[in-house]
Amino acid sequence: MSSDPPTTSGAMRRRPVTTPRQSASVILLRDAAAGPELLLVRRSPAQRFMGGYWVFPGGAVDAGDGPADESHVAAAVRELREEAGVTVAAADLVAFSRWITPEDSEIRFDTRFYLARAPAGARPRADGVECVALRWSTARAALGEHAAGRLQLAFPTRRHLEELSAYGSVDRLLGHARTRDVQPVRPRSLTDGGRVHLPGETD
Repeated sequence: MSSDPPTTSGAMRRRPVTTPRQSASVILLRDAAAGPELLLVRRSPAQRFMGGYWVFPGGAVDAGDGPADESHVAAAVRELREEAGVTVAAADLVAFSRWITPEDSEIRFDTRFYLARAPAGARPRADGVECVALRWSTARAALGEHAAGRLQLAFPTRRHLEELSAYGSVDRLLGHARTRDVQPVRPRSLTDGGRVHLPGETD
């Protein structure tokens, strides 16, 4: 398994640039003895986009989700509820990052990632359609399983886990996020098998 899997199921190649679809994801958090745990869901292998990968619950913004940033928050709340059976209030979401798929990808998304503390007593469950399994895991444990070839992680998911692994509690992580200046992250794809790098990284 490549350490940098492609962000889409299609090969990256030169084509007219696709306008990215607006989307949102929720990084659901809870405190545990080993540090903050986050919720990952496994996309159905039958899905065209990242089938079989472990990701944060999320999906595309719908036309009825409202204007501008409100639409991303509404989409994040809806997708978490539909995919994992967990309901959070819009006010509980904390903006964390924004990632835009490389221009030479066939399928592109402009995704806002939000942090949220899991409600007390929450019992996540996979919807069985888009997502076929779920798990709580510390960021470090998930990265370790990915390195061992037991967990398929897309590039943005892995990068988020690397950053999240630095925080020892949900409070510290949320406190940091509330002071964060969220700017778009625009990874670039390389020609060597569709690998993806962040701007400024060497080949």
